[in-house]
Amino acid sequence: MWEGRARTARRDIAALATSGLSVAELHAAAIEVVEPVVGSELTCWAGIDPGTLVISSMTSGRDRIPPEYEPRLAETEYGGTDPNSFAELARRAHQVARLSDLPYREVVGHRRLNEVWRPLGIEHEVRTTFIVDGDCWGAAGFVRSGQDFTDRELEFLGSVAPVIGAATRVAVRTDAHGYRGGIGPSIVVTGPNGEPRSITAAAQTWQHELDEIAPGRFSVLLRAVVTGARVAVSGTFQARVQTASGGWVLLQGSRLIGDDEEVVVTIEPASGHHLVGLLLAAYGLTTREREICLEIISGHTTTEIADRLSISPHTIQDHLKAAFAKVGVRSRGELVATLRPEDLTGARA
Repeated sequence: MWEGRARTARRDIAALATSGLSVAELHAAAIEVVEPVVGSELTCWAGIDPGTLVISSMTSGRDRIPPEYEPRLAETEYGGTDPNSFAELARRAHQVARLSDLPYREVVGHRRLNEVWRPLGIEHEVRTTFIVDGDCWGAAGFVRSGQDFTDRELEFLGSVAPVIGAATRVAVRTDAHGYRGGIGPSIVVTGPNGEPRSITAAAQTWQHELDEIAPGRFSVLLRAVVTGARVAVSGTFQARVQTASGGWVLLQGSRLIGDDEEVVVTIEPASGHHLVGLLLAAYGLTTREREICLEIISGHTTTEIADRLSISPHTIQDHLKAAFAKVGVRSRGELVATLRPEDLTGARA
């Protein structure tokens, strides 16, 4: 029974990922999918920065925690002492954690339980993280009085958490890069063979631009990206391609559920960060020369580079001279001006 509900929920959430929703909108819609199976009196979903594990957005269910308890909740989340914080769970192998499964002494002294939930008449909590390829993109907490969360409910959350993570990652990309001229995110949903099943208006503008190079080029690129995503262990694949105008775009495919399911492809202008490695290769720099150039672009001094790469300052200077000759510059400033990621797309961040 629950396996069927989990399968339906995964498909529904995967469909949400292709709708061009923001992270907050996606989570609000996903709450409506999950809530009928895992009932709660309060639920709060968070977008999480995978680099810092800091909460970047918050989305509540129909009922919100009283405002006077929000500062206490934040203190327990970032205090570093309460078990089952979102950051702690993000570092664990298991994505779902029930408060009552903690050792008795940890439950008795749990600040979030004692200072937030019990004053509100709540005894039970379960939390889950949304992790994809080792990165945590979000998390959710559910609390209620009465019956504790069951093993089946935990299994359901564990089953849908990965697809929520994949959908959240897509939403982050479309939030940040997916808009062209205010007409919406650039998203293509493809079938098993890479054929487009749905395409947004913004993605169609990319299609027209790429097809100017050769009729059908867009479809060929889609198939390549989808194939790469299907065979990749991570379930994702990127391709940098040039448009008819000479600019660069990044196509990124992501499996949402499994090998036989749809792949969502997002399209965005390639940033300098995406292109700098390509440019270093185009100049024929060696692996060590590329490493040193990237350190220079990041603003590190010779001493810092020597420490970071465990090589001598003299060796760094030798590699830099070789890189200057290949790039056709005479100083670090000229090197940075030529290779700086912000300049590669024609605009500074």
